[in-house]
Amino acid sequence: MVSAYAELEDRMRARLGGRACLYVPSCRLGLYLALRHWCAPGGRVLMSPVNDDVIFFVVLAAGLRPVQAPLDPRDGSLDPTAVPDSVWSGLSAVLTTNLYGNPDPAPELRARCDRLGIPLLEDAAHAIGSAVGGRPAGAWGDASVFSLSKHTGAKTGGFLSVADPALRDGLAAARDALLRPARLGRELAYLARPYAESTARGLRLTRAAHAALRTLGLHERPGIRMPLRPDELTRALDAAPALDPFHSWVRVDMHDYRLRPGAGRLHRTRRRFAALDTVLDAHRAGTARLLASEYSAQGLPADGAVPPLFRVPLLVEDRDAAVAALARRRITVGYLYDPPLDSYAGDAFTDPSPAPAAAAWFARHALPVDPRRADEALAALRASGARPAVPSPALGGAR
Repeated sequence: MVSAYAELEDRMRARLGGRACLYVPSCRLGLYLALRHWCAPGGRVLMSPVNDDVIFFVVLAAGLRPVQAPLDPRDGSLDPTAVPDSVWSGLSAVLTTNLYGNPDPAPELRARCDRLGIPLLEDAAHAIGSAVGGRPAGAWGDASVFSLSKHTGAKTGGFLSVADPALRDGLAAARDALLRPARLGRELAYLARPYAESTARGLRLTRAAHAALRTLGLHERPGIRMPLRPDELTRALDAAPALDPFHSWVRVDMHDYRLRPGAGRLHRTRRRFAALDTVLDAHRAGTARLLASEYSAQGLPADGAVPPLFRVPLLVEDRDAAVAALARRRITVGYLYDPPLDSYAGDAFTDPSPAPAAAAWFARHALPVDPRRADEALAALRASGARPAVPSPALGGAR
């Protein structure tokens, strides 16, 4: 185990310019470790309202109060200029999202956190290969977390990276205390999953495919957001900080999030991670075509450095119709985060954004497209007559 972890950690450390890296079985577990280490219970954490609800529940499990941030309506990145001083002064930390791989403004956030004396924590699950301010995404924060379930397709694993290498051993001990023993049944299910999915989808057995994913604990949301279950959540909050009371929310779509990996899982992870650069090249090429299209409000970067976005958030007037048009071409749209977390959870569980309009607009119109299907997706949208959505100047996003 140790040697397998070390090989993965060495590769990630090289990508981040030498930052200390700790292998974790999931990004969400790595984030929980970071929040527990850097934030005292009861603290307030600025985060994006257009984010996976699992991350919201991880923040709550750490005994913290989520504070929803204003966003840039063009790409869903954090807009620090729209955060009032009264909100900044009450924060214990800032958590970036780097949504779909679009970097949040880390240099500005780093400077602000330094002035306030609070940690910057980066969720770079979507952002392996992205860069901002001349550094890789995830290299700005006191801590950052990465997922190997996204670009690599490993469906497991991730990293917690820290700026101070002296903290690594203590965090490794905290990780090990949270891990559950490897289970043969879960290991065999993990190894069989790609073949089961490929067979079911190849035969167009949609219902069977979804049933199989539900059985594996990999497809549990009846809609975009999981059920909040406010009465149960209120009781869980009384026990925070702790993972176990929040397990039914934090485990959604990944029941193995705190499972110690077996040899087969680690072997597949190493193989997938070794091929990452080839995958990033494909994402980068498709991202360029999508950003140049009429459906992107971002446009191509002025410096020509196209990021390898995990998904490219195209903006369309009628997203449901656009999703249906892509489905007819067998292009699946996932990673939708609508409604924003403050609308989803309400002020009983989060501080609402001081400027919510841009996030609500982006969440309603964003169509996350896999850049590896760029040409097919654009052809399907154009053939269907899908109209681009254009953010109003009143929504902001002029940085």
